[in-house]
Amino acid sequence: MKRLLKWSLVAILIALVVAALGLFIAYWRSTNECERYSATPKNPMKAILSCEYGVENLKLGEIEKPTPADNEVLVRVRAASVNPADGHMIRDSWLARLFAGLRKPKNIRFGTDFAGVVEAVGKNVTDFKPGDEVFGAKNGAVADYICVKADHAIVMKPGNITFEQAGSVGIAGVTALQGLRDKGHIQRGQIVLINGASGGVGTFAVQIAKAFGAEVTAVCSTRNVDLVKSIGADHVIDYTKEDFTKTDHRYDMIYDLVGNHGFSERRKILKPNGICVLAGIGGAGAHPETMGRIVGNFWNAFRSNFSKEKFVFYIAKLTKGDFAVLRDLMQSGKVSPVIDRTYKLEQTADAVRYMEEGHARGKVVVKID
Repeated sequence: MKRLLKWSLVAILIALVVAALGLFIAYWRSTNECERYSATPKNPMKAILSCEYGVENLKLGEIEKPTPADNEVLVRVRAASVNPADGHMIRDSWLARLFAGLRKPKNIRFGTDFAGVVEAVGKNVTDFKPGDEVFGAKNGAVADYICVKADHAIVMKPGNITFEQAGSVGIAGVTALQGLRDKGHIQRGQIVLINGASGGVGTFAVQIAKAFGAEVTAVCSTRNVDLVKSIGADHVIDYTKEDFTKTDHRYDMIYDLVGNHGFSERRKILKPNGICVLAGIGGAGAHPETMGRIVGNFWNAFRSNFSKEKFVFYIAKLTKGDFAVLRDLMQSGKVSPVIDRTYKLEQTADAVRYMEEGHARGKVVVKID
C-alpha cells in the first residue's frame, strides 16, 4: 500500500509538472498579427487594433484595405458601436485570456456592429450593389472598411433611421429579439417584466416586446424612468424606491439583464409555467458581482429543471434572418434604436470606458467620417 501511494503521488506530481510546462509553452507561443501590420500598407485604411490586453491598449492604426472575395461585400463603415462583449474580450483577466489568447489577444480587430455603404461586391454577389446602405455584424467593425460575406449578417438599412442608429443594432438588438422570441416564447397579451430596461439590450427589449403585443413593465433607475416610458413601457418600477420582487403581480416572463435577485425571489412572481430569461449580469465592465452572477445563472437554470417555472440562459447568434426581422421592425417604426453618446474613431477607448461605467442609456456609438 505504501508503495502504491508513493508511485501515485509521483505520477500526480509528474502530471502537474507536465501540465504546468504545457501551459507555460502555450502562454509564450500565444501571439497575434500585430507585427504583420507594422509594415507600411500599400493601400491604407484606419482601424482600431487591440495588440495587447486592456482598454488603454486600444490604438488607432493603419492597415491594408481589404479586397472582397467573390462572395463578399466591401462596406465603407459610417458608424459602429461598442458592446459589453467587446470589452470582455480585451480585458486583462484570466477568463478573457482563456478564450481570447493567453499572452496577447489572438483577434486584434475590434468591434462587431456596423452600418455603412457598399463600395464594391464580389463577382458572385447579387443581393447588393455599390451605393447600397447596409447594416449588420462582423468582427473588426470599428474601421474604415470591412468585408462581409453576403449571405451572413448584413441587410439593407431602412431609410428612416440614421447610420448611427443602424450601427448600434447588432449584438444588442439580436440578443433582445432572440431572448424574447426564442427563449421566452413571447405571445401577444402576455405580461412581461424587463429588469435593466434602460441599457443597450434593454431599450431594444422594451420596444420588441411591445411590437410582439406584450404588456411591459420596465425596471430602471430614477433618471431613466422617462426614457423607458418614451419607448413604450406600460409600467415602470424605479428600483431605487421599490423591489420588483416584493409584489403581488405575476408575470408570464421576466427578461432579466441584471441577475441581482435570487431564484426564489424571481420564481414567486412568475405565473405557473412562466419563464425567466437570463440575459445578462448587470451592465458592462467588471464588478465584484460578475462571477457570482455568471455562476448563479447556470445554477438557476439547473434548479428550474425541478420546477414548473423555467430559468433559461443563452448566447445570441448573429443571423441574417434576425437582422432582417429587426430591419422590418425599424422600417415600420416599432423599434427605434436609442443612442446615448457618439464618439469619433480615435476616441474608441473613451467610448469603451464610458460604456463600462455601467450607466449608458441605450447604445454608445463610434462615428467614422
